[in-house]
Amino acid sequence: MRWDLPNPYTLEIEVEMPAIDAFGHVNNIEYLRWIEAISWQHSASLGLDLARYRDRDRGMAVHRHELDYLAPAFCGEHLELATWIVACDGRLTLTRRFQLRRPADGKTLLRARTRFACIELSSGRARRIPKEYIAIYGAALVPEGED
Repeated sequence: MRWDLPNPYTLEIEVEMPAIDAFGHVNNIEYLRWIEAISWQHSASLGLDLARYRDRDRGMAVHRHELDYLAPAFCGEHLELATWIVACDGRLTLTRRFQLRRPADGKTLLRARTRFACIELSSGRARRIPKEYIAIYGAALVPEGED
């Protein structure tokens, strides 16, 4: 199977020299940048962009990241990053999964999971996820089944 879960939202990545660390491979912080980028892009594609978050004074902020680095990536490589919304508790949290692959050999380089909590942007306090967000994110939910 190409992806761990069906129907991913994907982002193509071309690894450039500024992403490379002193060990000659992609720096760990770059993976986190890519995860942030695809999360924003996917959310915007669903109709929940920064302007809409600000308009409703509610947004999804990172509560926890888990990243499993499985193999290195190098300068000049073409990569594909996928994301899925795998959980939404309907109250406060949303969880995404990620998988980074190198199409040249089909190898998975990274698997990650991020848990987001809904916050009131004006105060930074945790708040219930708006019903509108639950409907939008819920429609994109891909159940992950048993681990």
